Amino acid sequence: MPLLTREEVHARLQEIFPDGAPNRAYLTRMLAASTVFVALYIDAVEGSGTYLGPKHVYRMTDEQAARTDDAYRTGYATGVLRTGSQVEGRRWYQDNTREPIRDETLREGLVAIGAVTERTDLATTSSKPRYALKAGFAALFDPDLAGEALQAQIATWQGEALNKGALARLAIVRRGAGVSADQVLVTFPNGETRRMKPGPSSEITKAVVEVFAPTFLADPAVLFLSESGNKVVTRDDELARSIGLAIQADRNLPDTILVDLGPTHPLLVFVEVVATDGPISERRKEALEALVAETGFPAEHVAFVTAFLDRSAGPFKKTVDSLAWGSYAWFAAEPERLVVFSQAPGGLQGRP
Repeated sequence: MPLLTREEVHARLQEIFPDGAPNRAYLTRMLAASTVFVALYIDAVEGSGTYLGPKHVYRMTDEQAARTDDAYRTGYATGVLRTGSQVEGRRWYQDNTREPIRDETLREGLVAIGAVTERTDLATTSSKPRYALKAGFAALFDPDLAGEALQAQIATWQGEALNKGALARLAIVRRGAGVSADQVLVTFPNGETRRMKPGPSSEITKAVVEVFAPTFLADPAVLFLSESGNKVVTRDDELARSIGLAIQADRNLPDTILVDLGPTHPLLVFVEVVATDGPISERRKEALEALVAETGFPAEHVAFVTAFLDRSAGPFKKTVDSLAWGSYAWFAAEPERLVVFSQAPGGLQGRP
């Protein structure tokens, strides 16, 4: 059977596991491409009776990979496992790559997401190969698949292999990352609507108002909303005054200001939307705290949130080390979860 090159496998993995896929880093890096390529090379595919072990991957070389005749491939599958065997060329990886291949790429990546099957008839201490690509997943690497046919088969596999949560996350990320000519309609908690110009930031803002607010606030309302270019979309001065807050539009306000009217004392929530950059950093948090202090609003009733599209995507990875302690991170792709950057001392606790 013809084979894609390792580089082509790597490129195809990016399409199969787009932004939003669980453990995407493990599934799309070159080590994953090497693992999938070698599995295809030795025909470690469900039903073939051949299985892959980490040794097959870290002993592979460019010279061996270029020999695609059946005899060479079969010979490598069995020969590399023999003690003292030699493979021509420079190895792709050293022996100490065994654990990342086994634990990260396979067990936590490809096996967990349903792309690879693992033998259950071997003792956990056995060194025998135990992994094989599932047939449907292996079929995605057919060199003859391209264009719309490839995309259709990828979509079919995703629909069959991924759980509902993973599919929902992919759909949210695709929608948020897409570029549309249509304005984004945002529905406020009180039923009013506003239109924002299209783009990823507006999609995240929409999720903040429509999903985050009712999920984490008892009685949410929108005090202030802006979009790229510092254009004010809405501003509720009357509501702000009723809770003792003066909004000065000429000040450096965050993208969104929410308020929870449920508690005895309202909770003010500053939200920065990050499609590329601009999180609630320590300096930003201090500036907002100073702004609130000027109005006399109690600091203990203020929360700070940075909203991202997805935690596997670049913006979060780029800014996570600058997020302020005492703030929160929220992801539109996982709307029921909230990351807490706690600055309070105290011991660890088990699962609540």
